[in-house]
This record gives sequence, structure tokens and C-alpha cells, in this order.
Amino acid sequence: MLLEVRNILRIRSLFLIVLLSAALLLAVMVSPSQAPPQASTPSASSPQGAVAGVVPSPFGAQAQQAGLNIVVLDPAHGGTDAGARGTGGIRESEIVLDFAIQVRHALEAQGFQVVQTRQGNEDPSFDDRSATANAQRGAVFVTLHVSSTGVPGSARVYVNSDLPPATDSNGMIPWDRAQAPFLDLSRKLGDLVQGFLAQHFKGSPESAQMATVRQLRTTAIAVEISSVTVGDRADLDRMAPGVADAIARGAAAFKPSYVVPNTRGALP
Repeated sequence: MLLEVRNILRIRSLFLIVLLSAALLLAVMVSPSQAPPQASTPSASSPQGAVAGVVPSPFGAQAQQAGLNIVVLDPAHGGTDAGARGTGGIRESEIVLDFAIQVRHALEAQGFQVVQTRQGNEDPSFDDRSATANAQRGAVFVTLHVSSTGVPGSARVYVNSDLPPATDSNGMIPWDRAQAPFLDLSRKLGDLVQGFLAQHFKGSPESAQMATVRQLRTTAIAVEISSVTVGDRADLDRMAPGVADAIARGAAAFKPSYVVPNTRGALP
């Protein structure tokens, strides 16, 4: 009887060992390290098109640039620099400051923010004026002048002439070529403004002219009204509304074309 009980216990022990071995083998077979990879579902916070486990590079696509929102308005000269002078005592620095008031209002009516390089009879340096323009994002630069030559009652737009390539051998942009990436944009803006000026003032050219314009790291044009040689300043004052309208309409028409060149030194 005792031998029979011992045999039964041995059989039960062996049966438990077999069960434990089978359970252990099953656990190993379904271990996570051996399980097949599962397809991942993008979460709501994941960027569209992102691959699981991969962080999209910020340099894979150029960030969208800001649009044109600001016009930097530069009444030329000022202070001890009166600019061109007429025989009747007309001073360029005073005329352009008065013109700037109407140009500003016309630009603001088109939705632009206007930043002026001077508000009164001060004379910011060329570098100060350039720094004001270059500090803005989404901006163009318009400088106002009155010439001592040209057909009285006409107006001309100047843009910078051709420049050598923007970058030199070390990858830097020399200051005297800073506007090179913006020349095409400057010409487009200049032609638009000049076209509107030609509608207001007979004797004005149909397209912008080329001349040396102060180097700026932005789209820039110079608007020049003729001329300080008129005998009566009122003849110039009557031109202010037309000049203001042409600049504002030209800037508005240029706005959809505004881009920032993809080059070092360009501001978005």
C-alpha cells in the first residue's frame, strides 16, 4: 500500500513538471522581444506625414515667409543738409518731409504700417537710415527726393544698377553688394510705381530708371520729383497727392509678388 502511494506521488510530480515546462515554453514564444512589429497609428499630435520614430528636420522645407506689411519711408536730407535748393528758396529737405505726410496717409489707407527715417528737421546718417530699413521684417524702402533737373511737374523712380554676385569667396555679403539679391524685386516695385506716376504726370517715363542707390538689405526704390527750379513752390505741393497715390498703389500692386530671396543676410 505504501509503495502504491509513493508511485502515485511520483506520477503527480512528473505531471506538474511537464505542465510547468509547457507554460514556460509558451511564455517564451509570445515574449514581446519575439512578437512581430505592430503598425503604428499616427496620434492627433503627430505632424501630418511624419514617420513613427522619425523627427522631421526643420530644414527639410523653407518656412513660410512673412508677407509685405511695412514701408520704410525716407524723406531725404534734413537738418543742416538741405539737399537741392531752388532760386526761390525752395529746399528739398522741406518739400520731401511735407510729401511724406501724404504718402504715409495713402500707404496706411492701403493697410501698410509706415516707419519713417525722420519725423522732423533732423538729419539721420546714411547708416542710421539703412539700419532702420534693415531692422524691419516684411518691408520695402522708399526714399523721397526733389531734383534740381528734369522736366518740372514730372517724377521718376530709380532702382539700383546691376551688382556683382551677392556673396564672395568666403560666403559673406560685402556691404556694397548687400542689395544684389533684391534687385529684381526692386525693379518690379519701381516699374509699378513709375507706371502710376506716369498716369498722373505727363513727361514722366513709363518704367524705372537705373542709378546708384544707397545699399540696403531689402527691396528699395528712390522717387524723385522735378524740380526745385520751379518759381512757385505751390507747383510742387500740387504734385504731392499724385505722388502719394502712385507710391501707395504701386506698393499694393507689388504686395502679392513680395518674397524674400533665399540667401544669407536676407530678412524674412
